[in-house]
Amino acid sequence: MPPKERNPKLQDMAERYPAKFASENAFFSRINPGNRIFIGTGCGEPQCLVRSLIEFVRAHPKAFVDTELLQVWTLGVAPYSDEKFRDNFRQNSFFIGNNSRVAVNQGLADYTPIFLSQVPGLFSRKLVPVDVALIQTSFPDEHGFVSLGISVDIVKSAVESAALVIAQVNVEMPRIHGDTFLNIADIDFLLPCDEPLLEFSASVSDDIAEKIGKYVARIVQDGDTIQVGYGSIPNAILSHLKDKKHLGVHTELLTDGIVELMKAGVIDNSRKDLNRGKTVAAFCMGHRDTYRYLHDNPAIEFRQVNYTNNPTVLARQRNMTAINSALEIDLTGQATAESIGEVFYSGIGGQADFMRGAILSPGGKTILAIQSTAEFGAVSRIVPFLKEGAGVTLGRGDIHYVVTEYGIAYLHGKNIRERAMDLIAIAHPKYRAGLIDEAKRRHLIYKDQAYVTGGGGEYPEFLEAHRTTKTGFPLFLRPVRMNDEPLLKDFFYRLSTDCMYSRFISSRTDMPHERLQKFVAINYNREVVILATIEQDGKEEVVGMGQYIIDEKSHTAEVAFVTLDSYQGRGIGAELLSYLTFLAKKQGLLGFAATVLQENRPMLHLFESMGFEIEKRLDAGSYELTMSFKGS
Repeated sequence: MPPKERNPKLQDMAERYPAKFASENAFFSRINPGNRIFIGTGCGEPQCLVRSLIEFVRAHPKAFVDTELLQVWTLGVAPYSDEKFRDNFRQNSFFIGNNSRVAVNQGLADYTPIFLSQVPGLFSRKLVPVDVALIQTSFPDEHGFVSLGISVDIVKSAVESAALVIAQVNVEMPRIHGDTFLNIADIDFLLPCDEPLLEFSASVSDDIAEKIGKYVARIVQDGDTIQVGYGSIPNAILSHLKDKKHLGVHTELLTDGIVELMKAGVIDNSRKDLNRGKTVAAFCMGHRDTYRYLHDNPAIEFRQVNYTNNPTVLARQRNMTAINSALEIDLTGQATAESIGEVFYSGIGGQADFMRGAILSPGGKTILAIQSTAEFGAVSRIVPFLKEGAGVTLGRGDIHYVVTEYGIAYLHGKNIRERAMDLIAIAHPKYRAGLIDEAKRRHLIYKDQAYVTGGGGEYPEFLEAHRTTKTGFPLFLRPVRMNDEPLLKDFFYRLSTDCMYSRFISSRTDMPHERLQKFVAINYNREVVILATIEQDGKEEVVGMGQYIIDEKSHTAEVAFVTLDSYQGRGIGAELLSYLTFLAKKQGLLGFAATVLQENRPMLHLFESMGFEIEKRLDAGSYELTMSFKGS
C-alpha cells in the first residue's frame, strides 16, 4: 500500500518530501562498494529494512561488494552473515552475540573491542566512518520528528555521522523521551513497514540465580541508583529488590524487570543527583508490554551511551551501584567478561564503563554476580589465574563485591591473600580444596592454610540469624567462615588482657595465624563457632564470639563465649549463649560444660540464669561447670 494511503502523517510527509519515499531499488542503489553500513541495535533492529537490503543484493549481486556492516548486537535478523553473501558483506561487531560468535572465532567476521561509551567518538571523529545508517523509528509527530524509540545507544551518533540515512518507519515503535528525536528532514529515505518489534526473553531464573539475587539484594540499599545487565541472574536480582525504597536507575540496558519495579513504585528516581525523577537508559530489550509502558512516558529518558555509560557522568551520581556478571574471575580479583581463554565470547560492552564510574561515585559500589560453575558444574568460574589469552575486562581495582550462590566476597582494600581466601569461600565446594592447593602452590595464601573437606566444611548459611538483645541492641549472628581470619584477628587484639585471660584462662595474649586457624577452619559436624557482628561504617565488625565443641562420648559440648570490652553490658553474651543453647538442643546434645574463673561473677550468673541443671566444682581458682539441658 502506498504510504499516503496508510497514514495521514505519512501522507503529509510524502507530499512535502516525495523524494524520501523512493523505491527500495532507488535508495539501495546509493550504497557503494566498500561502504560502511550501520544497522540498528538489538530489539530496535530494522527487520524489514534488512530483509529488503538482502533481497536487493540477491537481485543485484554485484551492486556493491566489500561493505562493512557495523553493529553492537543482533538478535538473529542476520541474513547477511550467510556464506553466499561473503563478497558483499563482512560484519564488524562492537559486542559478540550468539549468531556472530562462531564467525568471529573462525575469522569470518570482525570484533572491535572497545568501551561502549567510546563508540560515538569513533563515529564523530571518523576513526570508524559511517557511510550508511539503517535504522528504525516511530511515526513522525505533528512537528515532523520521529523517535529512535527503544534503541538510542550508538544509533543516534551513527545517524549524525552517516552520509546516507534510511529509516524504517514502524507504528509499533514507541515514542520515547530524551535524546531520541530526529527531524524527518535529516533522513534521506523512509520505508514505511509495520511489524512487531523484536522481543528478548532472558533464560528463566533457576535456584542458583535466585540465591545470587538474594545475596545481591542485601548489598543494594534504599536510595541507591542501580545499573543491571541482562540474563537470568539480573532478572533474579531485580525480583529481590521489591522491598527496597526510592531506587534510581541509570543504566545502559532497560529490561522488563526494571519496568516492573517502576510500576511497583520501588524505582522512583527521587534521590538521584542527575536526571532526578527519570529512569535513564540507552536501549531496551524486553517484551511488548514493556515497550507500551515506555511510550510517551515522561518518567523515562533514553540517552546516547557517551552519556549513560560515561564514567565521569556516573561519578557525579551518588550511591551508584553497578551490577554486572563475568565468565571467569581469578583469586587476585581480575575478571573477564569477553573471552574464555583465546575464544572471543562476548565483549567489553558497557560493564567496564559502569564499574569504573561506580568506583568513582561517592558511596558507589560495584557488584560482580556470577554462578560459581559453568558447563553444568564441569568447571569452576573462580580460578587461580585467568586462562592464557583471556581479556581482562575488569582489573583488580574495579570490583568491590563478588557474589555467587555460596555467598558474598568483599574484595575492596583487601590484600591478595585475603582476596584469595574470600573468593575460595564462595566457590563451589567441590572446587575449594583444589583452589586451596593451587593458591598455596602459587604463594597466594599461607603454606599451612587449613581447610576442612567434605560436608562438615561447608558454610551452614541456615545458621544465620538476626537478633536484638534485651537492651535493644541489634546483632547479626552467623557461623564463622574459612576466610574470617582477618576479622577475628582484629577482634581478639581489641580484647583487653583481662578479657583474653577470662576467655582462655592463659596469660598468652598473642593470636598468630596458626592459632587463629583453629577458629576458622572447623568441621561443623563437630564444632560450632558463631560470630556476633554489626555493620560499622559500611564494614562488618565482630563484637562477640561464641563456640562449642562436641564431646562425642558424653554427647555434650564444651562452651565458651566472649564480648568486646567496649560492647559489654548490652546483652551480647546472653544472646550468644541463648543461641548456642538453641543450636545445641537442636543437635540433640544433652548439655554444656564450661570453665569459668572464680572471680568472673557475671559469667557465672549468666549460666545460672539459663535454667540449666548445674553442677559446680571449684579447682585452682576456676569453676568446672557441668550443665544439663533437662530442666531448661
